[in-house]
Amino acid sequence: MALEFRSLGKTDVRVSSLGLGTVPLSGFNSDVSYDTFEETVTQAFEAGIRYFDCAPMYGFGKAEQYLGHALRVRKLRQHVVVSTKAGRVLKPASKTEPLDTVYGINWIDPLPFLDTYDYTYDGIMRSFEDSQHRLGLDYIDVLLVHDVGKAWHGDQSEFYWDQLRASGYRALDELRSTGAVSAVGLGVNETESVVGVAREFQIDCALIAGRYTLLNHAPLHSDFEELLRRNVSVIAGGIFNSGILATGTNATGVTYDYGKVPAPIIERVRAIETVCNEYSVSLPAAAMQFVYAHPAVSTLVMGAKSAAEVRQNVQAIGEVIPAAFWEALKSEALLPGSAPLPGFK
Repeated sequence: MALEFRSLGKTDVRVSSLGLGTVPLSGFNSDVSYDTFEETVTQAFEAGIRYFDCAPMYGFGKAEQYLGHALRVRKLRQHVVVSTKAGRVLKPASKTEPLDTVYGINWIDPLPFLDTYDYTYDGIMRSFEDSQHRLGLDYIDVLLVHDVGKAWHGDQSEFYWDQLRASGYRALDELRSTGAVSAVGLGVNETESVVGVAREFQIDCALIAGRYTLLNHAPLHSDFEELLRRNVSVIAGGIFNSGILATGTNATGVTYDYGKVPAPIIERVRAIETVCNEYSVSLPAAAMQFVYAHPAVSTLVMGAKSAAEVRQNVQAIGEVIPAAFWEALKSEALLPGSAPLPGFK
């Protein structure tokens, strides 16, 4: 099937409705070989995906190194959009203390580096140049400031906000105005920080993970409307809430936002599954198409650790879902009445 394309903000950057996220390919909970990485990237391209996202944090440089090499070997660079992130500078693991974070990701077989936070002008420029070297690219389409805000930094968030305001914005503006990047934004796990930055500095887009899903509707109330008015496109990540909306409630080891699934969430997903069964709709397809239906959303970044998972994602976004299914979810109070729905925009 042919995937749709939408622009990021007012820029000339156009992204396919599906993007490939590289977290699962970078050693997140399982070891993935370079051959598997390249095979997955190749399958994504052949399936119509033209947007690939990575970050220095993912495998401590492995995602960037592997992605750049795969695009170069397969001669795909000129046909795709690449985003990476800034706000972290990688330093030798033998001389750097590991960060203590709320998510505590343990990468399997990462490169021999550890991340340090730096949202200053010098830090963002250093991070960007290092990313260029790891990717082997002379330009990067989209640069996202990674994990700035309370969701990640907690009580230290104001310290890093001050770094970004004092000089980090200047680095982003310089990179964009000189053409080193075509679009700038945030890569975060919260919507509030995106709105806050958009009020202070002109960003084009934001990768927001897990905040707008079949289970989370808070951005509908005001945040997404403001981002639309400000021409800030949403790159939606984490739309399965780390697993439960991909596997359903009967899978073993199912998680919600990387933790144990609360009982009310289990009950809600079971209710959604009942409607899915009634209309012969797969849960992943419903989760993906619901998020993509919002006019603020330009693309869905979907992680995959194999070519087979890429094919599943492409099939899900193209699955035919009857309008009656969405109306049933609303009538059961499983979706708010104000939610944009596929085919109703």
